[in-house]
Parts: sequence; C-alpha cells; structure tokens
Amino acid sequence: MTPLALSLVLTAAVLHATWNYCAKRAGGGLPFVYAVGLIIVALYVPVVLVYQRSNPLDLSWTAVIWILGSGVLKTTYALVLQRGYRRGDFSLVYPMARGTGPLLATLAAVVLLGERPGLVVIGGGLLIIGSVFWMSGGPRLWQGGRTHLHASIGPGVAIGACIAAYTIWDRHGVARLAIPPIYYDAGTACTQLALLTPFAWRRRTEVRAVLRGQRRYAVGVATLSPLAYVLVLTALSFTAVSYVAPAREISIIIGAYIGARVLREEDGRRRMLAAVGVCLGVIALALG
Repeated sequence: MTPLALSLVLTAAVLHATWNYCAKRAGGGLPFVYAVGLIIVALYVPVVLVYQRSNPLDLSWTAVIWILGSGVLKTTYALVLQRGYRRGDFSLVYPMARGTGPLLATLAAVVLLGERPGLVVIGGGLLIIGSVFWMSGGPRLWQGGRTHLHASIGPGVAIGACIAAYTIWDRHGVARLAIPPIYYDAGTACTQLALLTPFAWRRRTEVRAVLRGQRRYAVGVATLSPLAYVLVLTALSFTAVSYVAPAREISIIIGAYIGARVLREEDGRRRMLAAVGVCLGVIALALG
C-alpha cells in the first residue's frame, strides 16, 4: 500500500468512527436514515455542479446501473446499521461489523477478483480480525447470560456482510469502470433517497421530528459519511481491496475509545488493549 493510499484510508477511518457515533446517539431508524439522505443530496448538488466544470459528466449505461446497484447495497447497510445500534452496544456492534467486513471483503477479492495478497498482508489482516474478536468479548460471546453480547452478534455480522458486499462492488465501479468517486457517491446517495422516499412519505411526521430534534446528529452523519467514503473510493481506484478493506479498521481504535470513555460501556480497558493489535495489523498492511 502506498503512503498516499494509507493516509486516505486512515483519515477516512477517523471520520467513519465519528459519524457512526452520531448514528448511535441518534438511535433512529428509517426516518433518521432518510433525513440524513436529504441532507447528503442537498450538500452534493453544489459540489457536483462545481466538479463537473472540470470533469464533465459522461457515464455509460453500465456505470449508471453499477451506481444504482451500489445504492441498493448502501440502503440495506444504512437500515441494518441503525437497527444494530438500537439493539447492541456501540463498542460491540461497531468492532464486530468492522471486523467481519474486511475478512469477507478480502476473501471475496481473492475468489472473485483474483487478487493475491502477500503473507505480510494476510498476517496483518488476521491480526486485525483476531483483535476485533477479542475486543468484542472473545469466547464470552458464546456463553449464556450475556444478552447484550448476543444481541450484538447478528447485527454486527449482518453489517459486516453489507460492508464486504459494497466494498467489492464499489471497487469494480471506481477501478474497472473508472467512475469518478464524486459522481459515484453522489449517484449512490440519490439512489438511496429515491428508494426510501415512498416509505419515508408514510412516516413524514417522524422525518420532520428528526430534522428538528436530531439535526446535529443528522448533519454529522450527512457530512462525515460521504467525505469518508469518497476518500475510500479514491484509495480503491488505485489500490487493491485486500489492502484497503483491512486498513480501514484503524477506526476500531476510535470506536473503542468512544465506547469506553464517552459512552462508558463495559470492558473499556480490554477493548482499548485489543485496539493495539489492530494498530499492529495496520502497520503490517502498510509494510506489505
């Protein structure tokens, strides 16, 4: 992984953990996701208008279809994410999701895209996954009497599967189809909004309530989420998925800190120590 790609991914990781914290605090469902989508699209309009002056919009039908597919995957991800945060602890659901995602994405990159990461990269990825597992409770996840742990497993794995799916999908979009990241993410945001509009209209009173009472969290997610993912898409455009996907897990450190210090969830010390393993894994990825 080049220094530029690593810096893009690490910056995105900080932004990612921060917007997920906003999503956790909001504790919303579809109305919150829709409110965020409204803000994202509104913010993207001037950005795209300025960007297209130097980069004229010229997308093939294949590119348009790929963007629509990404929108479907991201909509599923957003809804599953909010559901997971309503059911489980932030410092459990977030690490579980971020650990499952790169594992599945790396395996898919090897099987479907023919990528062949080196031993150092594989070792770094495994170290990240192992550290996330320990951070999430380790063997205690399978013991009885830990309801809050058990409630985090299903949503965490489901979120991770969504992350793996859209990571592989989007890698093809920006690398193989050469779709500019700005257009790609803006198109995805518009697709999400269109998909959710019929359902949000029935719950428009709740959407208005979110825009009034949870505006700061909605704005936080709406600004930080696209910015973080555009940085990831940029890195994916010239870097293999098997490098980018695991390196993004540096966000686990920020997530563990937020869970331990800000939300004061249990096992904070152990989860912070496990984050050290994630750092070592990222270093291994960079050296590879």
